[in-house]
Amino acid sequence: MKKLLLSIALGLLSLNGAAQTTYEKVMTEKITKIETCKTAEEFNALANDFQRISVKETDKWLPNYYTALSHIQKGRVMMREGKLDQLDETADNAQKFVDLAMAVDANNSEIYLLQKMVYSLKMMVNPMERYMKYGMKAGEMLTKAEELNPNNPRVILIKAEDIYFTPEQYGGSKTKGMELFKLALEKFNSFKPKTALDPNWGKAEAEYFIAQTSAKQ
Repeated sequence: MKKLLLSIALGLLSLNGAAQTTYEKVMTEKITKIETCKTAEEFNALANDFQRISVKETDKWLPNYYTALSHIQKGRVMMREGKLDQLDETADNAQKFVDLAMAVDANNSEIYLLQKMVYSLKMMVNPMERYMKYGMKAGEMLTKAEELNPNNPRVILIKAEDIYFTPEQYGGSKTKGMELFKLALEKFNSFKPKTALDPNWGKAEAEYFIAQTSAKQ
């Protein structure tokens, strides 16, 4: 009987290990696409892929995190293309998964940063009318993300973007923004994610902005 129970236990452990390996393999494959997708359609497809994973892995924050991030990146592409009338819907889709990720891990710098980015998308639909609501909320979320992890390079990266692209009359500065991009790159060079699946995106963007400035000098 003891041998039978031991065999069953080992079998269950083997199945759990295989499932975990499958989860990690699929997640790793999809995560690599975060910085290679270029179009809104590609990010939308990636969001759908992560969402399918999240349905099966309800006790994990990362699938919902990456679903939300994919929607946000889709929104950022649309913003650059001037499709501001579609940002509300995209931001609302991202919000659903930010909420789900937050429900699993309520004190996570990475998730608060996504919440900041969602509010920024909402604001960009009409910055003049929405700044007092969504701009202020975005700032609060960025501050919270930094409080939870001052060494999070993505927090510095997004702060750099905000300052770099904000007109000087509203407190922005290309010079200060570039200083923060350089600081973000320093943080990225020393940053080590907790696991292979944890957020590790953004370094290429910091390098891009720094290279653009260097090329002009």
